[in-house]
Amino acid sequence: MDSSFPSKNFPTTLWTVVLHAGRDEPVRARAALAQLCQAYWYPLYSFIRRRGYAPHDAQDLTQAFFAQLLEKRGLEDVDPKVGRFRTFLLASLKNFLANDWDRAHALKRGGGQTIVSLDDERAESRYQLEPSHDVTPERHFERQWAMTLLDQVLDALRDEYHEGGKGALFEELKAVLIGQPAAYAYMAARLRRSEGAIKVAVHRLRRRYRELMRARIAETVGEGDVEDELRHLLTVLVG
Repeated sequence: MDSSFPSKNFPTTLWTVVLHAGRDEPVRARAALAQLCQAYWYPLYSFIRRRGYAPHDAQDLTQAFFAQLLEKRGLEDVDPKVGRFRTFLLASLKNFLANDWDRAHALKRGGGQTIVSLDDERAESRYQLEPSHDVTPERHFERQWAMTLLDQVLDALRDEYHEGGKGALFEELKAVLIGQPAAYAYMAARLRRSEGAIKVAVHRLRRRYRELMRARIAETVGEGDVEDELRHLLTVLVG
């Protein structure tokens, strides 16, 4: 990592904290779980919408689900053998939708506590832009999970570059992270640098992107599962 960047690491092994501290240290586990829920609420909202619920119902259901999940009972239900937060979350949501509709439906907008900060308007606008082709809600959830992860990593990388005084460099080079070819001569001319310097900068950008990706994934899986999860999410994105 470029030494000019400030030290800014993702919180590590959040899911491991939940798995191992749920019963013995519920306050710590609840805080870790809340942080994960805040980061990954949109795939859940999107899954619920894909199941046919209206926007307002999907918003209420998402909040009610988090409320239940963050209760002590929700933490006690976490099986330490579950390797991935993504798997646990989807299974828990399906069970919630199957068994807790009446309770959730009673939690009307404005009546009850806001558990996770949801950008309702942005969420629905984003959902409306998604392809309407016939995919299962489960497949849709996994794709939105992967897209959310990529967005978070890109945002973190952007913050690092801007805080390190290299915002213009990042904005010029970021296209290479989403599959566009690296037009070194064009980038060099725009940034008034040599092609060699741009190639080095692109190499560093990609390396840091991979580091942050693995760090972010590590928050949500058990020890040793990072590479398997990375391969799975990449398959979901290209599938």
